Amino acid sequence: MFYYSTEQWVFFFYLYCLFGWCFESSYVSLKTGRFVNRGFMRGPFLPIYGSGAIMMLVVSAPFESMEAPGRQILIYFAGCVGATVLEYVTGVVMEALFKVRYWDYSNKPFNFQGHICLSSTLAWGALTVIVTEYLHKPFERFVLAIPDTVLSVSTVALTAVISADFVLSFKAAMDLRDVLVRMEKVREEMAHMQKRLDVLIALTGEELEKYREEVGELRDKYKLHMADKARLTEMRDAVQRRLIRSNPSMMSVHFGEALRELQAKLEQEVQEKRELLKKKQ
Repeated sequence: MFYYSTEQWVFFFYLYCLFGWCFESSYVSLKTGRFVNRGFMRGPFLPIYGSGAIMMLVVSAPFESMEAPGRQILIYFAGCVGATVLEYVTGVVMEALFKVRYWDYSNKPFNFQGHICLSSTLAWGALTVIVTEYLHKPFERFVLAIPDTVLSVSTVALTAVISADFVLSFKAAMDLRDVLVRMEKVREEMAHMQKRLDVLIALTGEELEKYREEVGELRDKYKLHMADKARLTEMRDAVQRRLIRSNPSMMSVHFGEALRELQAKLEQEVQEKRELLKKKQ
């Protein structure tokens, strides 16, 4: 398989990105009972699956000349290791950049930092065997049958579209991170002010008179922070809203409360729309 041209490798990557999106979106949609455009990007592409498939093809290549079942056993273990490393590195990098996890295995047994877990590792190994032994063969025939000129033009066009999608999604994810950081800061400031207000309001008579001006200032600041928080939870950016809706299992270690507020807000809007549709019917 190392005889593939650069365009063919890139096209395989896009093909598996699309396949991964179909698989994930179907699974999550069936699980949640509504259509979910799964993934980080807006279009029907999941780069983690494209990267994973290419990795699977690479790690299985040294065993191509071997006879079954020894070949399949070695491919299975190579896939377990390779895909798990890829999933862990991707998860760590994405969390470091965006302050959220787009998948989380913290509730799974034998997980490591919530980024990987034993069941996922075993599934990756099985998927590696399925991809390299069965799925890739019809994909290979399809890609190799495409004329070089058509393949080159298609690859360039797909690269342009997917790159633009990735840039837009990346910016939205960074903006969402900033929203979460700001929301957490506002929450902490409000909690601090509430504690100070509770102490001052508990005072009586002359003691309260001494701090009356401070009480007024704190109340004004508290109202401003409430308005700021309400503005942040509106989530006017459509791409940011899609990121949250498309990843129901999204969580954040450091900004969990802020993220849950946004998730609850969007879920409330969905419920209100459903109720409105019912009334119209």
